[in-house]
Amino acid sequence: MTRKTILNESHRALGAKMVDFGGWDMPLSYGSQIEEHHAVRRDAGMFDVSHMTVVDLHGERVRDFLRKLVANSVDKLKVQGKALYTCMLDADGGVIDDLIIYNLGEDLQRLVVNAATREKDLAWINAEAEAFGVEVRVRDDLGMIAVQGPQARDKVLGLVHDDDRAAIEKLGRFASRDARSVDGAPLFIARTGYTGEDGFEVALPTENAVAFWDALVAAGVAPAGLGARDTLRLEAGLPLYGQDMDESVTPWEAGLGWTVALDEGRDFNGRGVLEAQRERGDARQMIGLVMDEKGVLRHGQKVLAGSGEGEILSGTYSPTVGKSIAFARIPAGEPGEVRVDIRGREVPVRVVAWPFVRGGKAAEGI
Repeated sequence: MTRKTILNESHRALGAKMVDFGGWDMPLSYGSQIEEHHAVRRDAGMFDVSHMTVVDLHGERVRDFLRKLVANSVDKLKVQGKALYTCMLDADGGVIDDLIIYNLGEDLQRLVVNAATREKDLAWINAEAEAFGVEVRVRDDLGMIAVQGPQARDKVLGLVHDDDRAAIEKLGRFASRDARSVDGAPLFIARTGYTGEDGFEVALPTENAVAFWDALVAAGVAPAGLGARDTLRLEAGLPLYGQDMDESVTPWEAGLGWTVALDEGRDFNGRGVLEAQRERGDARQMIGLVMDEKGVLRHGQKVLAGSGEGEILSGTYSPTVGKSIAFARIPAGEPGEVRVDIRGREVPVRVVAWPFVRGGKAAEGI
């Protein structure tokens, strides 16, 4: 049965086109996907991300547990409230999911994992946590709203209680802290997001979520759906689980080598496989592509490169760039000239570094 977030009726009241997304009834758009995209790039937009799974980990050995569970190093989380992006790997180095860890204390850490991988993730986390005596609590009592864009922080700050506003205003990137709304509702505010823009992700009790959403609408924040979220995240060079990576892909092959910390003495899941793959130098590579010709690069299209054949992973028309952009995975080696097979026609494309968009505009060279 399709699940619904606490904001489902709010989306429908705003005229949203609803679709099934990983078993959740979610808004695709509220009218114009392009306008929603531009609202985030130019002003402020918001997304219902209550379908994401929030997991609190409790226990004296919670950090030891996370040192084994994920590829990045939780020892980087030296300050309470600090956040860390990482991948959770299986024994073969495959990506079970990508997630964010929030340091809420020595014996309390918060994970936010993807919606479509919820059951798989929870089964893995619970099985791995048992040996460390860590209690796994799923926070289905929380809703979550992401507010993103150049004006996003100011919009949210206007809804934060006077006593907490200064602290939230000073919040650094990839940091979080508790606060209250002007109505006294408890808020967990993180300066994180999935669009390449500044902003906050706000978790709060489900009984307060509708009122907070309505207050954001009244403050002029544009509701945005999954369509705009997808074009925004690809422009920002942010991968999507299930499309750009899965258990058959290692972080090296997903452009996420920067999230792997090979710190001495830490035996995380899949470490040996990753070290061997790096030593051999045979990991497939993820590249960014821009197509100057008309048309759209789409998932599954064949990519022809100097190093061999690959395929398009995420591909879309970029409203900010005005061209089609994509991630592709190809064999190791020099890409050389790259073409994409579009309905039997080999179309030339350019290999570029990502993000494709910086500061709300096409990045240099795009």
